[in-house]
Amino acid sequence: MKKTIKYVAGALAYGLPAMVMAQGITSDLSNLGLNEFGNETNLGTNVALIATIARIINILLGFLGVIAVVLVLLGGFKWMTAAGNEDKIGEAKKLMGAGVVGLVIILAAYAIAAFVVNQLASATSYNQG
Repeated sequence: MKKTIKYVAGALAYGLPAMVMAQGITSDLSNLGLNEFGNETNLGTNVALIATIARIINILLGFLGVIAVVLVLLGGFKWMTAAGNEDKIGEAKKLMGAGVVGLVIILAAYAIAAFVVNQLASATSYNQG
């Protein structure tokens, strides 16, 4: 019986706000902010697919670059706080090496992606400027 009361109370607690909000929804979407979101993100507009893909690649590679730099910084912090312990210094060197290798890979991926996007843009006569 207690479980039933808990389930009913939970359903009411989660269901009532949805029922209240149902009255305010109209067929006009301007009050929900979707038009502004569409304008800011260029969704539903005639933005070229090449430009969208290039933006996504730049964002992802930038995020990965930040992670690689954080790895290098974390390795440096571990090395500085190792207090002469050779095991911790070796671990820090490995972490810094992994971060540097990651940065090299990310920079190479960026160069390759930029080359491919530029070649696609020139082949499809898309003006990026």
